Amino acid sequence: MTDLLLYNTLSRNKENFKPINPPNVGLYVCGPTVYGDPHLGHARPAITFDILFRYLKYSGYKVRYVRNITDVGHLENDADSGEDKIGKKARLEQLEPMEIVQYYTERYHESMRMLNVLSPSIEPRASGHIIEQIKLIEDILKNGFAYEVNGSVYFDVEKYNKKHHYGKLSGRVLEDLLANTRDLEGQDEKKNSFDFALWKKASPEHIMHWPSPWSEGFPGWHLECSAMSAKYLGDEFDIHGGGMDLQFPHHECEIAQSTAANGKESVHFWVHNNMITINGQKMGKSLGNFITLEEFFTGNHKLLTQAYSPMTVRFFILQAHYRSTVDFSNEALQSAEKGMQRLLAAVKTIEKIKASENSSVDIAGLEEKCRKAMNDDLNTPILMAHLFEGVRIINCISENKETIDKENLKKLKTLFNVYVFEILGLKEEKENSNNDTLVPGLVNMLLETRIKLKAMKDYQSADQIRDELQKIGFIIKDKKDGFDWEFSGK
Repeated sequence: MTDLLLYNTLSRNKENFKPINPPNVGLYVCGPTVYGDPHLGHARPAITFDILFRYLKYSGYKVRYVRNITDVGHLENDADSGEDKIGKKARLEQLEPMEIVQYYTERYHESMRMLNVLSPSIEPRASGHIIEQIKLIEDILKNGFAYEVNGSVYFDVEKYNKKHHYGKLSGRVLEDLLANTRDLEGQDEKKNSFDFALWKKASPEHIMHWPSPWSEGFPGWHLECSAMSAKYLGDEFDIHGGGMDLQFPHHECEIAQSTAANGKESVHFWVHNNMITINGQKMGKSLGNFITLEEFFTGNHKLLTQAYSPMTVRFFILQAHYRSTVDFSNEALQSAEKGMQRLLAAVKTIEKIKASENSSVDIAGLEEKCRKAMNDDLNTPILMAHLFEGVRIINCISENKETIDKENLKKLKTLFNVYVFEILGLKEEKENSNNDTLVPGLVNMLLETRIKLKAMKDYQSADQIRDELQKIGFIIKDKKDGFDWEFSGK
């Protein structure tokens, strides 16, 4: 097994990095609430945990990856009152809630496919696990950490905190919450305003509701992940992931629920990706800086100067460490586009390299650097720096400035195949056009004609072909045994 170290949010004040040891790994990640088109904020956690999933599997672990779909119980403003987000969308569009769920789930899946995000092992929906959620509430009530009021059930945070530590994940201090919210007591049916709903009695206008021992109602948003992770990964499992914005209250509440029901915490590692911002502000509809993935892929948004391919978006996200913020800009995406083109061009160049009798480069050392970068908390930006070191080596070999023997050439091909395609999940993107075969054929024909012209000492005509191709963005590289070319995208 690999010596992968992950940053554990839960133990951030002491042993921040810990190894993943077991051969079988349970991974649970909070998936989307499907009431709108997927956006860049959805892409980051999906890509982050896709990298973790890929690397764990590559390293020899057997991984059960569970990523949920939230299709009920997530109320407006992440609160315990207000309208269900999916129910509201269904009411406005005069559709059944499950029509909304199906439509946007398919949109999400299509975007993930375009981003080359692997499907999880299991993708449960909250609405399909109402029985499990009711059973979890019953266990929490039985253990004395919840109370019923008028058909709704709330988690008693203050009582829980007397025996356990509420706030250990996010660093919140309950005494501060008590001091700041004491004046709100008595204004609703909760004992304290920071108590959270496990089950809510449905109002007459609420569309989605189910029978329960307490009322006709629906589960609280936080409950679903505790119930579904336990069903598919057991009462204890290895890694729980999600966006940093879910640390509080969502994941904090998950810890409390699972501990209250089972007497122990369920998660060994909490791993959180950071946010994507635009000009330093979190991306959001209310700020007018909200960009869907479809808008990125088509360029149809006022903040975009061009369309960006799914692989450009993936490369852009991977350029930053998953725990760092990523600030959107057209310049950054354009730079990512060029960087990705250089990387993929180098992969093609490898196939054209012919081995020498000896080698002036040591690929084993480069491979060790790449492995260490991934084992160091999935450090994809450092990995990319090492891969571009490999790009330099490839170009030097191609230009006869370095030599490589058969064994090292095989290692180089394997290294780029593993880290570029299998682990980073990048892939070649082709336009749906006959130009995919027509243009390369025409360029090769022109360059072969150029070789013939040079053999005939008609250097003026040969140079003219080269100059005209360069004007429209082709980079021509003369070699002893022919030529290489690539398109710069200009």
